[in-house]
Amino acid sequence: AILSGVVGMMAAVRALCRPVLTAPRCRCRLWAQPGRKANVPPHSGTSPGARSPFDRRLKRKQKNWAALQPAKYEYLRDEVRDGAVRGRAVTFPLALDLGCGRGYIAQHLNQEVIEKLVQVDIAENVFKNTVESDIPTVSVVADEEFLPFKEDTFDLVVSSLSLHWVNDLPKAFREIHHVLKPDGVFIGAMFGGDTLYELRCSLQLAELEREGGFSPHVSPFVAVSDLGHLLARAGFNTLTVDTDEIQVNYPGLFEVMEDLQGMGESNCSWNRKPLLHRDTMLAAAAIYREMYGNSDGSVPATFQIFYMIGWKFHESQAKPAQRGSATVSLADLAKIDKFLHQK
Repeated sequence: AILSGVVGMMAAVRALCRPVLTAPRCRCRLWAQPGRKANVPPHSGTSPGARSPFDRRLKRKQKNWAALQPAKYEYLRDEVRDGAVRGRAVTFPLALDLGCGRGYIAQHLNQEVIEKLVQVDIAENVFKNTVESDIPTVSVVADEEFLPFKEDTFDLVVSSLSLHWVNDLPKAFREIHHVLKPDGVFIGAMFGGDTLYELRCSLQLAELEREGGFSPHVSPFVAVSDLGHLLARAGFNTLTVDTDEIQVNYPGLFEVMEDLQGMGESNCSWNRKPLLHRDTMLAAAAIYREMYGNSDGSVPATFQIFYMIGWKFHESQAKPAQRGSATVSLADLAKIDKFLHQK
């Protein structure tokens, strides 16, 4: 009776700390290339190296497993999705959702915004449990770094919380730019460098104390200072890059790691440590609570989000004026009060 009461209390606390979502209904899928499961080259992320920090095969397995779990783990993607699609009033005939997951973006779109949507993900299981959408969709299993589409195909490309796992981010941006039509736009969101800093620091300190050294347990992320340069090198112009932080409270470290696994966001770096000792995990949980814990006993986990917008060049787009063509000097701004009073 005591044990059942403790279990009930833990379930109640976790229900308060995490939103509960309704599992989506299934929808059939269409394959672009019958008989072929994924457009993943045989040497893409299959061996460690400076150009391949992530094990893409392992990431595909993680995402396939997570796709079959309850939808209660998708609260973070739902929040980021709202920030990415809110306020879009332009109609796009054909759009691409890169790293679509269960269709978090599609469920909040209609044919007034997008007439047809192609959904792409590296994990085939995500298409077995997709959410319903009002727009026609086509599902394709493919790698973000090797898109199986022709040049100048899409009017819009969106990507939400997927590109932080690619091995070659500059190449992924070039692929996106390649499949966009002239005057097409790319709207993306990805995790930034300060994501899960609480978990990272706690695990490192615990390993140093108990094992005399540490291994990376949180994957590396791109810095915001590099993001604009990478987009520009890929050919995008009229760039906009913005940052945001989402903080989620959990009962403890173990619940943070459980939810990351349920999201398909477990570490897949080649230099990861395959096993953490029990004593190290308990020490990390204690350090986490001591250093970052809230007054109510919960612990925060911070997710830094980078939002980005980039356009593919077209002659109709606005161009900057030639250097030296200005007719008003910035020094005249100091006289603006005088001009207003004269009027």
